Amino acid sequence: MFKKLFGSKDKKTEEILIAPATGKILALEEVPDPVFSQKMMGDGLAIEPSEGRIVSPVKGEIIQVFPTKHAIGIKTEIGLELLIHIGLETVNMKGEGFTTHVKEGDKVEVGTELVIFDLDLVKEKAASTITPIVITNFDAVETFEKIGSGQATAGSTELAKVKKK
Repeated sequence: MFKKLFGSKDKKTEEILIAPATGKILALEEVPDPVFSQKMMGDGLAIEPSEGRIVSPVKGEIIQVFPTKHAIGIKTEIGLELLIHIGLETVNMKGEGFTTHVKEGDKVEVGTELVIFDLDLVKEKAASTITPIVITNFDAVETFEKIGSGQATAGSTELAKVKKK
């Protein structure tokens, strides 16, 4: 009876991941870093950004903003934990060229601006601008279907459909 009243049977278990950056969509296997390409942190995909702006790919809560501002963790409404890692070996930049617009505990919507970064500086000082988007609690995922290819537009291009167990 209570299940009917409170609708717990219809609990949302699917999430659409929207592009957090404008640029070229890549398979995670194409990322030139084994931590990501071998899915050591989880599965997902990546974008090679054409502009220095990262937005939220989901509705959720910011669970981590790295002190070096190069990575953001978000927990979605259905409990997926996403890591957006801007560039490769950008931790060595110690935050130079990165400006965060959110803090831990902030609620975000799809398209909420997270980080602005100097794309040219990242090209100059880091190994790559490629930005992995990884589901770090992938053991909680039942299905992961990539639906985006080619070019992505931040805040609007659908990248993947994820169903939670």
